Amino acid sequence: MSRWRLFYHLVWTTRDRQPFITPEWEARVHARLREAAERHGIMVHAVGGTDDHVHLAVSIPPTLPVATAIQRIKGASSRMINEEFGDGFGWQAEYSVDSFAERHLPRVVSYIVDQRRHHAEGTLWPAIEELPGPQILNASGGHR
Repeated sequence: MSRWRLFYHLVWTTRDRQPFITPEWEARVHARLREAAERHGIMVHAVGGTDDHVHLAVSIPPTLPVATAIQRIKGASSRMINEEFGDGFGWQAEYSVDSFAERHLPRVVSYIVDQRRHHAEGTLWPAIEELPGPQILNASGGHR
């Protein structure tokens, strides 16, 4: 394989932002995300999050489109989580992805690993935390 260094910060929420990923379940959910990613040749640098969303720092091979990689991680992890915890768990369809330089990897990893603290203390990276949501049309047909 050719040499590659591609770094992405991925974020997505639980379905309907349900607070499923409690501190008691967090390690197991994060392990399923890591396992799902690695199963598809995606290198995981960090996994973190809160009760209703996750952050991952990953390196995706150039042979795998980013959208496909995210779809595979979400699909496989959702299946594994449902097998372990029972049916009813799911991820929101939308996601956020940002690329970053290798020199920023330690800072991104630190931010991801400390997600609960960042949310508790309000020391968030606003651009990263603004997650896309489903488009909602108002009565006149416009977006709100």
